[in-house]
Amino acid sequence: MTGRSAPGAGDGAGDEAGEGLWCRDLDVDRGGVRVVHGLDLDVPPGQWLGLVGPNGAGKTTFLHAVGGLLAFAGHVRVAGADPARTGERALARLVALMPQRPVVPEGTSVRELVGLGRTPHVPRFGVTGPHDDAVVERCLERLCLEHVADRPATQLSGGELQRVVLARALAQEPRVLLLDEPTSALDIGHQQTVLDLVDDLRREAGLTVLAAMHDLTLAAQYADRLVLLEAGRVAADGPPAAVLDPVVLHRVYGARVEVLPAGSGPAVVPLRTGAGFVAHPRPRAGDRL
Repeated sequence: MTGRSAPGAGDGAGDEAGEGLWCRDLDVDRGGVRVVHGLDLDVPPGQWLGLVGPNGAGKTTFLHAVGGLLAFAGHVRVAGADPARTGERALARLVALMPQRPVVPEGTSVRELVGLGRTPHVPRFGVTGPHDDAVVERCLERLCLEHVADRPATQLSGGELQRVVLARALAQEPRVLLLDEPTSALDIGHQQTVLDLVDDLRREAGLTVLAAMHDLTLAAQYADRLVLLEAGRVAADGPPAAVLDPVVLHRVYGARVEVLPAGSGPAVVPLRTGAGFVAHPRPRAGDRL
């Protein structure tokens, strides 16, 4: 399977998405099975889009396709480039992916692992310079990793390694940041630290963020918009308060939940069996109360 450029698109400029993301009729297969089906999506520059949905809904597959790691059929433009026609190094200067299960070379220190994020910016057969070193140190500092910078990355806890992998992605200085379960191994304090940092960078640099997250409350607190995937298709798309409807979540997840207003977005609270859950649909405009 190969990606097809948008009609009239060149090698990276003047596309419909600008510096964000644009895709039409996106199909992605894995192991001969269609995982993403005909996805249409527009993400303007600077938006934080939360991808939510049950296990197997296609969130990771979608991120890997737009990040250039999986072949696809359809039209995709991300950060002004077609991932199917852009070289790996050139794409890595535009798009960074924080994977859910990172591969860490044995014997690599934390500083060296973060430094790999500068690779796309270093000329072939060249060496890093003062600016590259400064970017790495700044990423280590912002993610509170200075105290483990010289330790082998393979000796870190899961939460520490997760922050290192995010630091590596940020060291790429991308225009689009793809996060696959960025807080799954973090305690609540580090969850807030990491997500606040990403949000700060988004606002400072106009970074576009696509984050696949299982924690619906965290996704709602940080994302401007949620896309709920079900079996590789969009089940709901809109502001968090609109997407996180108890009826929709019950249908898609098979979960009994209550959705409460909290902070900067809704909070999703699981209900025990026998807690009196009733899936009442929300009133729509024009309905009589």
